[in-house]
Amino acid sequence: MIGQLTGLVSHIEGDHCLIDVNGVGYVVSASSHTLGLLPRPPELARVLVETIVREDAIQLFGFAEADEQAWFRLLTTVQGVGNRVALAILSASRPSLLWQAVHAEDKTAFTQAAGVGPKLATRLLTELKGKVAKMPAPASMSGQNLTAVSGAASKGSTHSTEGLEQDALMALEGLGFRRAESWPIVNRIIGENAGEGLDVIIRLALKELAR
Repeated sequence: MIGQLTGLVSHIEGDHCLIDVNGVGYVVSASSHTLGLLPRPPELARVLVETIVREDAIQLFGFAEADEQAWFRLLTTVQGVGNRVALAILSASRPSLLWQAVHAEDKTAFTQAAGVGPKLATRLLTELKGKVAKMPAPASMSGQNLTAVSGAASKGSTHSTEGLEQDALMALEGLGFRRAESWPIVNRIIGENAGEGLDVIIRLALKELAR
């Protein structure tokens, strides 16, 4: 089982690259994000590798970052999401955006990937919600937002907080803001302004989104 490769990047083409390790060339499929982070050939690179063994082939999938590899594994647990579709999703959206999209129940981060329609996007949101709740928040999210997420979850009634959050997100979506974009802001504002009504939450969120 190959878990990591360190070698010379021979070439990058389409959705894969060729890495030369001591004279042996490994074809590694990867997202556009990972391929974009690789050095120009023929420079040395290190990639984390997920090895998929099948009866007729051995496939290598490479990742520049551990959180992307974790999301690849997570996405492929969903029925109908194969390795290629998982890479397409990771090419279209970074793990931090996917994390936010699942919490905000926003399909957009998934449907913009090739091979993902509304039906599959709905299944992804449904099946990933419980699994993502057990994962740490992406490192790219600010500490302030993370504090707000945990704070909002612990204050007041879960039902009323979630209802307020969903109403605010729907209102902002009607004004043209994406749910994945609005969710971390709304979630933090609710946590910082316990007891405030919907109009106040929307007004404060609009003030930040307008920036």
